[in-house]
Amino acid sequence: MNHATHHSDRPVLLAGGGDHSPELLQSLLPQCETRIAADGGAAALLRAGVMPDAVIGDLDSLSESTRVQIPAARIHHISEQDSTDFDKCLRHISAPLIYGTGFLGPRVDHQLASLTVLARRADRRCILADASDAVALVPPRLELDLDPGSRVSLYPMGAVRGESEGLRWPLAGLDFAPHLRAGTSNEASAARVSLRFDAPLMLIILPVAELPALARGLLSAPDAWPAPE
Repeated sequence: MNHATHHSDRPVLLAGGGDHSPELLQSLLPQCETRIAADGGAAALLRAGVMPDAVIGDLDSLSESTRVQIPAARIHHISEQDSTDFDKCLRHISAPLIYGTGFLGPRVDHQLASLTVLARRADRRCILADASDAVALVPPRLELDLDPGSRVSLYPMGAVRGESEGLRWPLAGLDFAPHLRAGTSNEASAARVSLRFDAPLMLIILPVAELPALARGLLSAPDAWPAPE
């Protein structure tokens, strides 16, 4: 079910409470007129000189010194504890693309939780990025213009099968699952990489230098996974 309350027809920047690359954050700000914080991620936006358009979460990580700088009407408290702040944000944001920073570290458990949310909210087109990587859930079909030789890692969040063109090691005929087979450290063998999957369960991990190519591919992908029930 779609519970979105923040709508934008342009990409949205979502700041989490983890580690941020200042250079990455500054590069994304001009591309995103709407800037939203997941709980304590508001501090990162304020440090960058940006007033959050909204702060969403259970607010257990939002310090009082940060909170007093933000208009009360922009703070949205969601008290339930059955989901992460990242999950709360994704289900309340509707946009063609969401760029998320501050979700891939420093704690491994937080990072794994964020990757799980990407699969749970498969209908949301979202890229999580840090200083080294850009991660997204692959839609049913994805076309990417990459530099030949670029790392293309694929990691399954469940049982999934796919096909590919333009990868050094093709995917056809392979069964992927976390306990069975992953597709990490593959690489682009051509300038155009095409991917198709039968379930919303495959993550793609690219070098952050390929973030613009990943964004273009997601924005132009013809199909989308359905929203969860």
